[in-house]
Amino acid sequence: MANRTSAQNLRKRVRYHYRGNAAGSTLRLTLGCLLGLEPRRVGSGKQMTFGKAGEATLSQWMAGNARVCWIEQDKPWELESQLISQLDLPLDLDQNRHNAYHSRLKELRAQARQRARELSISS
Repeated sequence: MANRTSAQNLRKRVRYHYRGNAAGSTLRLTLGCLLGLEPRRVGSGKQMTFGKAGEATLSQWMAGNARVCWIEQDKPWELESQLISQLDLPLDLDQNRHNAYHSRLKELRAQARQRARELSISS
């Protein structure tokens, strides 16, 4: 979005989605929940990941099933808004309340977070 800034460039952001964890990637959180992985609270208990094995499983799934492409754009937030309004992008929750899957996906993620809060903090 135009009013949001990021300290990361596109390469770093994409790399984190593929190699990071669910605590720092909403894409990983969403995909993991859809794949039935169980998030757990880690560290101080504020962050949630799928644990070492779950994150490895998710990374392996993404390597075989997820693809990334991009185009250079002077004002990418304008194109993003346009694409979200015109295309069926069910995994993108931001600006996407009109999508038929939005409420179900939001509910699925909230249920996964709630279950994680009920479990002990993982090491």
